[in-house]
Order: sequence, then structure tokens, then C-alpha cells
Amino acid sequence: MESILIMVLVFAGYLVMYRLYGKYLGNKIFKLNDNNIVPSVEFEDGTDFVPTKKEVIFGHHFASIAGTGPIVGPAIAVIWGWMPALIWVFVGSIVMGAAHDFGTLILSMRNQGKSLSEFTGKYINTRTKYFLFFIVFMELWIIVAIFGLVIAILFKMYPQSVIPVWLEIPIAVYLGYLVYKKGANLLIWSIIAVIVMYLTVILGAYVPLSMPSVFGLSPIAVWSVILLIYAYIASVLPVTTLLQPRDYINSHELIVALALLVLGVLFAGFGGHLHIVAPAVRLHPEGSPSMWPFLFITIACGAISGFHSLVASGTSAKQVRKESDSLFVGYGSMLMEGSLATLVIIATTAGIGMGYIAKDGTLLTGIAAWTHHYSSWAAAGGLSSKVGAFVEGSANMIEAVGIPKVIAITIMGVFVASFAGTTMDTATRVQRYLLTETFPKAFKNRYFSTGVVVAFALFLIFSTGANGKGALSLWPLFGAVNQTLAALALIVLTIYLKARTKRGWIFTALPAIFMLVVSLWATVDNQLNFVDKNNILLQALNVIIIISMIWVSIEGAIIFTKTSYSPTLMDDEMKEAA
Repeated sequence: MESILIMVLVFAGYLVMYRLYGKYLGNKIFKLNDNNIVPSVEFEDGTDFVPTKKEVIFGHHFASIAGTGPIVGPAIAVIWGWMPALIWVFVGSIVMGAAHDFGTLILSMRNQGKSLSEFTGKYINTRTKYFLFFIVFMELWIIVAIFGLVIAILFKMYPQSVIPVWLEIPIAVYLGYLVYKKGANLLIWSIIAVIVMYLTVILGAYVPLSMPSVFGLSPIAVWSVILLIYAYIASVLPVTTLLQPRDYINSHELIVALALLVLGVLFAGFGGHLHIVAPAVRLHPEGSPSMWPFLFITIACGAISGFHSLVASGTSAKQVRKESDSLFVGYGSMLMEGSLATLVIIATTAGIGMGYIAKDGTLLTGIAAWTHHYSSWAAAGGLSSKVGAFVEGSANMIEAVGIPKVIAITIMGVFVASFAGTTMDTATRVQRYLLTETFPKAFKNRYFSTGVVVAFALFLIFSTGANGKGALSLWPLFGAVNQTLAALALIVLTIYLKARTKRGWIFTALPAIFMLVVSLWATVDNQLNFVDKNNILLQALNVIIIISMIWVSIEGAIIFTKTSYSPTLMDDEMKEAA
């Protein structure tokens, strides 16, 4: 029953805060105005800039910012207990993550759909633009490469997900053709597309496909190459061909997955089978880093994530058709992600206790199941362990609804892999935008610039040989870099609001300070760890990240102190836009 209570209270809290806090930010702080001309209308080109219904762009935005983030982060962070993870997800997503995502989305929409690094140069100075460019480039480089590895590992873990994930592509393309070329009803045909996709899920459950080694490349390396080829094609195509229809299908898939998880919590909870078996707080798990600051680094996408600012100021800002839609897309998507993270916490602290099969084949239940999986940081730290805890716990709960476990596992495996794929090709497209905006003469051609992005990812993937796991060499940098980016985005938002509101800047300034402190703390801690391990590459890159973080923060603070409130500034901007 405690799982049901947690779920109901969190979901109700999100609904209330969306209507109160979210709308307050939109109406009073950012002063949304549908008379402003947005980039999707001003620069409509049918390829990147396309005015889109908020329900469709919500699907794209959510699928892109989510990926495996709200699953992997909470699934490992519960090693410190379910309570710290739940508090951070709930509070962080409302006052930090949602404000961060919504703010960067609206700021990009008021700057011709340009990226975070571009309008950082505008509101601070050109020097900070290039320091931020380095952090953004590093983040996207790691994401494009690592998500190829993530999906490849998911295909190895759940070979039954291979057929459904790949068949979703032609289904999405045909949906886009019907809707955008033939004028078919979007809602009706998207529902039909989702039904067809779930038929492929049943097929995949009983026809799993495993990738063999090819020309000396490991199966994971082969999948990584195939996935990057897909990311290249998906990223140069017009958004209406694949990106929008696929992500609209994914938004329906999200609804189905969340509905099944909610029903699973209710059925298993009221049936007396679902109990939280994890401790509320566990300060010193074996081998784990300190909960402060690493809880706030480990759980990123479920609370606040710098990558979201890149999606908001990358693809989403070029498709939102009017300013009022940005609240639903930006603020609403983050709260939905927090809802998913909450269900992940329940699955990994209660669902796993309904039955967990250890590597030796022993069936464990209750506290024994959770303790075995989270016995140490090393045991819970691998991707397979993180995703496995969520999928197994979710499948246990869904099975209580009456769905066979083999189907439940496939549904959740496809869910995770599909969203990871969306994140991968969105990051590829966003990095192409970044190169084009920063070096317009060299990277104007989208086919060439996307090729450079993919080439960089391939280099990283194979930097350690034919096993295709080279991206793991830079993975230790990602968490702190990602949260550093969130802090810096909040600094830019604070400077923007300081000139346009009397006290509205406080809503981004306090989250900026908090994220800057925990990110710098974690980055310095990482540096000490890299020194102990004598890892010269990570030491060098981490030093550049620390310098960039401090530089942008100091420059931002200087500009902040010089910025004065101008009551007519926002009105003047709106008149110019109109």
C-alpha cells in the first residue's frame, strides 16, 4: 500500500504544481505571448523549422530528453535508499528541472531557435560562448557514442526487442506519409500505428534476434555501427519524415507503458504483493561515493539535466508553433519525466522484491532480492544491472495485471530501447546544429556536418578496439559535465530575467547556485579520483571542464551585477517580434 500512496501523492503533486508554479512562471515571469513570432513560423523550411501541434512536439521533446536517463539514474541512486531519491526527483523536477527546460525552450524561441551556446554569447559575451561550446560538444559527443553502446547492450540483454524497435521505423515513416502527404487524421492513424507496433512486440517476444560477430567486430560493435548509420539518416531527413511521427508513436508508447506500470502498482499493491523492501535511507553502501553530491549527479534526467537544454534549444524550439505551447512542452515534459522516475523508484525498491532471479538461477524475493542486487556499488553500477532492475521489477508488477511476464519484459525492453534511440538521433541532429551555428562556413551543408558528428562518434566507439566500447572511456566525465551544463544554462536564464523582471530571476538563480555547487564538488572529486588512477586523458579533459565552469560562472556573475531591471525591455522585445 505504501507504493500506491507514494505514486498517488507524487502524481497529484505534479498536477497541482503544473497549474500553480508552472503557469506562474509562464504568465508572470516569462510572460508568454502568442503574438510573438516563433522560429518555426518565421523560418519554416519543412526540414528543421516546422510549426507543430503541441501534442506532437511534446512526444518528440519527451522522448528526446528521456532516453534511459530517468531509468538508469534512479535505478542506481536507490542504493542510498528510496527516500533521498524520491525527494530529489519530486522537488528537483518541479523547481529546478522543469524551470530549466521551460526557460531554455522559451529563450531559444525568442532567439531564432538558436542553441544554448549561441545565446550565451549574446547575454554574456563571446568568450563564454566558446567555453560553453566545449562543454556542449563534449556532452553531445559522449551521448551520441554512448547511446549507440547503450542500445546495443539493450539488444543483447533483450533480443526480443530487436524486431519491434526496428519495425517501428517503417511504421513511423508510413504514418508521416499519411498525415503530412495525404492529410490523414493524426490521432486515428497514430493509434493504429501503435496497435501495429504492439503486435510486433508480441512477435518479438517469441522471435528474439541476436547479432553475431561480423568481420572480427563484437555484436555490440556491429550494432553500434548500424545505429550510427541510422542516426545519420534520421538526422538529415526532414523532421516530418521520421522524427515527428516516430516520436508521436513513442508518446503513445509512453502512455501505454506508464498506464501498465500504474495498473501494476495498483493491482500488485491492493493484492498485497507489492511492498517497499529497500531501506528508506542507506548512507554508506559498500564501495559507493558519498551521497552528497553524487545523488544529484546520478539522478539527472529524473530531476534536472543539462542535456534537456540542448534539446529545448535545439530541435524543440524550431517546432513549437506558439509561445503558450512551450509550457506544456517544456515544463510538462519534465514533470512527466519525474513521474516516470517515480515509477522506476517503485519498480526498483518494491517490484524487484516480487521476484528476482540471481545469476546462479536462484529465485529471490523480498528484502533478499533487493539486497542481492544492491549489495554494493559495483554490483548495482553496470548498465545491465541498472536497466535489469527496472525491467524485472516492472515486469513483476505488470504481470499482476494478467500480462505474461515474457510479454511484459519485451514491452519494457522495447520502451527503453525506443527512447534511447530517439535520444541518440536527436543528439546527432543537435550537434549538427551546434557545428553549423558556431562554424557556419565550414559546416553549412547538413550532410557533411552530420557526417562529421557520426565520424567523431565512431572514432570514440572504436578508440579501444573492435569491442566497440570506447565510449566508456569518457563516460566517467558525463554526469558532472551534464549537471554543469544545467547550472550554466540556469545562469544564462538568470541574467536574461534580471533585466526583464524585478524579482523573477530568483526562480532560476537559486537552482543555478545549488547545481553549480554540487557540480563543481563532483567535478573536483572526480579529478582526485582520476589522479589516483593516473588517468591522464580524463585529468586533462576534466581540468578544461573545471576551468570552463569557473570562467562562465565568473563572467556570468559580472554581467549579473551590471544588469539592471528595465520594465519596458520585455515589452519592447515583444513589439519587435510582433
